Amino acid sequence: MDFAHDAKTLDLIERTQAFMDEVIYPAEATAKEQMEAAYVHDTWTFPAVIDDLRAEARQRGLWNFALPGAPEEGGLTNLQYAPIAELTGRSIQIAPAALNCSAPDTGNMEVLHMFGTDEQKQQWLRPLLDAQIRSAFAMTEPDVASSDATNVELSIVRDGDEYVINGRKWWITGAMNPDCKVFIVMGKTDPSAERHRQQSMILVERDTPGLEMVRGMHVFGYHDRDHGGHAELRFTDVRVPASNLIAGEGEGFAIAQARLGPGRIHHCMRSIGLAERAITMMCERASSRVAFGKPLAEQGVIRDWIAESRVKVELLRLLCYKAAWLMDTHGNRAAHSEIQAIKIATPKTVEWILDKAIQTHGAGGLSQDFPLAEMFAGMRTLRFADGPDEVHKNALAKAELKRQLR
Repeated sequence: MDFAHDAKTLDLIERTQAFMDEVIYPAEATAKEQMEAAYVHDTWTFPAVIDDLRAEARQRGLWNFALPGAPEEGGLTNLQYAPIAELTGRSIQIAPAALNCSAPDTGNMEVLHMFGTDEQKQQWLRPLLDAQIRSAFAMTEPDVASSDATNVELSIVRDGDEYVINGRKWWITGAMNPDCKVFIVMGKTDPSAERHRQQSMILVERDTPGLEMVRGMHVFGYHDRDHGGHAELRFTDVRVPASNLIAGEGEGFAIAQARLGPGRIHHCMRSIGLAERAITMMCERASSRVAFGKPLAEQGVIRDWIAESRVKVELLRLLCYKAAWLMDTHGNRAAHSEIQAIKIATPKTVEWILDKAIQTHGAGGLSQDFPLAEMFAGMRTLRFADGPDEVHKNALAKAELKRQLR
C-alpha cells in the first residue's frame, strides 16, 4: 500500500499551493468587497476579480481538472484531483471558480461529455470548458420530496419537433447569475413507464420564452452570491427543439446518478480544505487571545478541540482518497458505498470543526469580520446537496446488510 502521490500530482500540488499563496488569498478581500457591492445593487454576477484569477490560472496550466474522462482538456483522475480540490476548498468562494472547477458546472460538463451529442458538446460543453458561460442543473422541486428523484413532476411532452416543458424547480444553484446561459432540466416524459424510466433530461436556454426566474433563495439569510444564487424557477409552456434532449427518453434517472456520484466526492474534497482553513484560523486565534491569565491555546478544552479536529480531518481524507481510488480503478459503481460514506461523514464532521472554530473566535466567529459563519451556513447545506444524509445512510445500510447476510 503506497500513500504517496504520483509525480504529476506532487507537481500540481506545488503549483496550486503557489497559486493559492500568490494569487487567491491576496484576492479574497477584493472578492468580498465586490460581492457586497453586488448585494447592494441586487446583481448576481460573479465578482469581476474572478476573470483575472481565471486568466492567471489558465496561464499557469491550472484548468479543468475535474473532468476525469477528458485528460485532453486537463482532466485528472479522481485521486489526482482530490488534493487539488482540497487546496481550492481553503478559499471556497473563489478558488474553485478560478480553476474552472466549481459546481454545478463541473457536473454539467460531465453530463455533456458522457451523454451529449456532438452538436450539444459544441454548443454548450466547449463554452463551459473555456469558462465563457455558466450553467445550472434543475432537478429539485418545491412540491415533492426531491430526495427521491423519481418524484419529480415537471412535465416534458413531445410535440412534433419540440418538447413542451411545464413545472416548477427551486434551489437551482447558479441560476441567478446572468452568465448562466443553459439549464440541464430533469422532468417526466412518460409518467406511465417503469418508475426509473419516467424521467428525462433536456437542455433549456436561459432566454427561452416561458422560463421565469421567480426569486433567489436565501441560505440562513445569506444570498450565496459566490455560487450565483439559488433560484426558484417556473416553466410555463417552454418550447425547446427535440434535439435538446440528452441521451434519450427515460434516461434521466441514470444520467442523474452518473452526474451526482462524482459531484458528491468533489464536494467532500473541497470541504476537507475548508476544514483545514478553519483549523488554521482556530490555532491562530487561540494563540493570540488570552483568557483567565493564559493564552486560549493553553486551555485544555481548546487543545481538545484542536486535537479532535486533526484526527477527524485525517480520517476524512483517507476515506475520500479510498473512494477516489476505487472510482479510478474499479469504476463509480464499485465505489458507491465509499462515496455514500464520505458524503455522510464529511458535512457533519466539518460542521463540528467549524463550530469549534467559531467558539474559539467568540462573538467574532458569528460576525461578518470572519468567514466562519458563512462557511458554517454553506456546510449545513451540503447535508442536502446531492442527496440528504438520510438517503445515503439508508442505501449504505441496505448494502451493508446485503454484504453481511449473503
